[in-house]
Amino acid sequence: MPLVWVSFGYYVTGWIFVKPSDGLESWLLGWDHRLLGDPTTRFAHWPGWLVGYLDIVYMCLFLLLPAGFAALAAAGHEEQANYYWTMVLAADLGAFAPLSVFQTRPPWALEKPAVLADGPVRRLSAYMVRNTTIGVNTFPSGHAAVSVAIALAVYQSMPVTGVVLMALALSVCIGCVVGRYHYCLDVLTGMVLALAVFAAIRLSGI
Repeated sequence: MPLVWVSFGYYVTGWIFVKPSDGLESWLLGWDHRLLGDPTTRFAHWPGWLVGYLDIVYMCLFLLLPAGFAALAAAGHEEQANYYWTMVLAADLGAFAPLSVFQTRPPWALEKPAVLADGPVRRLSAYMVRNTTIGVNTFPSGHAAVSVAIALAVYQSMPVTGVVLMALALSVCIGCVVGRYHYCLDVLTGMVLALAVFAAIRLSGI
């Protein structure tokens, strides 16, 4: 059921998109240019295998949600179910909720195509983003918030696995920017959101 709620929350927020905020889009793009120069060419010389890896982890984030809990259950930590799914859902829905106010389009919809090493994974990722997503931008980034939340939720009981998941989460965050799926500030605020959810849940004693 948590996976159903994640999917439901994602697509429902797409339905409330009315009109993009030109000012907010310009502000987000402005920060990308301050931090990266020209973001569409900034990663042009990155090797194809690295770009492909980042696209894979970005596309496969939905697999990390059950995988994180499966790792806990396999190690005998089924009692962490409430804690784990509260972390993940709070980060996920917390990233989608601001779309009712901060309505923007993703970078790929505004910029010229990013110059990146081409390959089947890159083409598949671009196709999926354009044809299977809601086509609008979440600020904070749901990908960043959820991937970091998964890692933090697992780390408490399984530190080594949590570190591995955090490495994957950082890869997702980098992939969001490299592939132009998200603005830099989307990713940074998504990571902060996950940390805030982690701190709030720890303080609440769940």
